[in-house]
Amino acid sequence: MKKVRGHGYVRASLLAVALFGAALSSACGKDKPAAPAETPIAPVPVSQIPGHEQIGEDTALKESPRLVPQEAYMRTYLQLFGGLAPADVQKRIKLGSATLFDTWNDYLSALGLPDYRLDLPRAAQTSSLMLATFERLGVALCDKAVERDLRAGAGAAANRPVFAFDLPSVEPDLAAFTTRFDSLHRTFLGYPAALAGTSRTARFYTLYTNAVAAHAAPGAAKSAFTASEAGWASVCYGLVRHPEFHLY
Repeated sequence: MKKVRGHGYVRASLLAVALFGAALSSACGKDKPAAPAETPIAPVPVSQIPGHEQIGEDTALKESPRLVPQEAYMRTYLQLFGGLAPADVQKRIKLGSATLFDTWNDYLSALGLPDYRLDLPRAAQTSSLMLATFERLGVALCDKAVERDLRAGAGAAANRPVFAFDLPSVEPDLAAFTTRFDSLHRTFLGYPAALAGTSRTARFYTLYTNAVAAHAAPGAAKSAFTASEAGWASVCYGLVRHPEFHLY
């Protein structure tokens, strides 16, 4: 039989590679030094980085605010109603107050959503009709949230989608209002009210007290809300109309 040259050398080379790999694995597993502990780097302003002392920071607005997509608005709106389906939201709004809401077909095109049945494209710009629709939907949301969250038997405050707090036994002072307003502010605008500046909370407190006073004044129009409920509904109206709720 003819001997094929070179196979012996190949076997020897493979054996050497295998032995070297085993030795390397063994060496790596023994006496391996522990990894040094990572030290977090604290953030510093750009001006404190060497060589950046004279570099200016451009804080100019690069693009004007834009309206959130209508689908994103609708998703948020349904979540604030407790995650209900659109048909269930429509039924709940119309229950007991037929003048608050019509049907979704009356609002979707006004919000700018396309209607492929009528070959209507998506609205590219806002309009007075769109703003009025946001207003109408916001009022319906707040009124129903007051009835659902602030009335007796509303359940645990933490489980309420909008008003996740209980009403105080007396009209709140600024400190008591601040904690409750912060809860609403986080719900609608997504961040603590303190980060918006000190004047925002004070302005909404003035809105609340004015609404309570107007509701309780002699000769005021009859309402399904108490004075306190009317005050919190007014605060809800202000937040659901806020530009930060609609723009990004």
